[in-house]
Amino acid sequence: MKWEDRGTSGDVEDRRGSGRGGGLRLGIGGFILLGVLSLVFKQNFFTLLDTGGGTGGGVSGPPASVSPEEEKLVHFVSFVLDDVQATWTREFQGMGQSYGRAKLVLFTDSVRSGCGFAEGAMGPFYCPADQKVYIDLGFYQELKNRFGASGDFAQAYVLAHEVGHHVQDLLGLEGRMRDAQQQRPQDAKALSVRFELQADCLAGVWAHSTQQRNILEAGDVEEALGAAAAVGDDRIQKQATGRVNPESWTHGSSRQRMQWFNAGLQKGRVQECDTLGAGSGD
Repeated sequence: MKWEDRGTSGDVEDRRGSGRGGGLRLGIGGFILLGVLSLVFKQNFFTLLDTGGGTGGGVSGPPASVSPEEEKLVHFVSFVLDDVQATWTREFQGMGQSYGRAKLVLFTDSVRSGCGFAEGAMGPFYCPADQKVYIDLGFYQELKNRFGASGDFAQAYVLAHEVGHHVQDLLGLEGRMRDAQQQRPQDAKALSVRFELQADCLAGVWAHSTQQRNILEAGDVEEALGAAAAVGDDRIQKQATGRVNPESWTHGSSRQRMQWFNAGLQKGRVQECDTLGAGSGD
């Protein structure tokens, strides 16, 4: 991906090295469960995790010693963040709406968010309560080493997916999903998966814009598709246990994640991302 080093984005809150506060530690499974409960009952169950100390909204700055490689990564994600949000600013203007920018919080190991206390082990996430994306930069090394997804555009895809959740929030799509879950509680988990696939499609809409602006390089699309496939629930489950259980999926299969990212990439339109209205086999 062709990118320019413009330093650290003004939309970045750097909390690296300062996120080891108290609170109940929660694994990814428990975090997802609280997320589903919050969506179904329209209550913020994440507050159960917050045992004091506020949400950690202060900006502490980077740790005292940061390697040149990590600092370059910070500048890269800053460029991607600004580019993704500039794209959505234009898209919202085209829809006659105003886009409110999200913040990106960089942290180490654990962090307090508006959705409660979380650990880096759960991976990047978006918190609608404070409209911030949270990433422990160590995840990118795990993406490469554990999941076999390398390359800068694979990293960009991850961030674009999380900003996609912010777009869903602003467009009221999260509310639409919550209403559907309340009306069909037996489908709550499946609808949550479709919500994640929609964020993949919205990441593809941004990727389409990078194609149009000729900032993609050879192999970039393959890197993003490879990352989408690498973090598919079926692949992760098979890698971990040797078995696949669709009933416990949270983000969709490798095929589904690639399919929906590609839908946004090919058409570049939000209208192509109606995963909630798509057939059950999609």
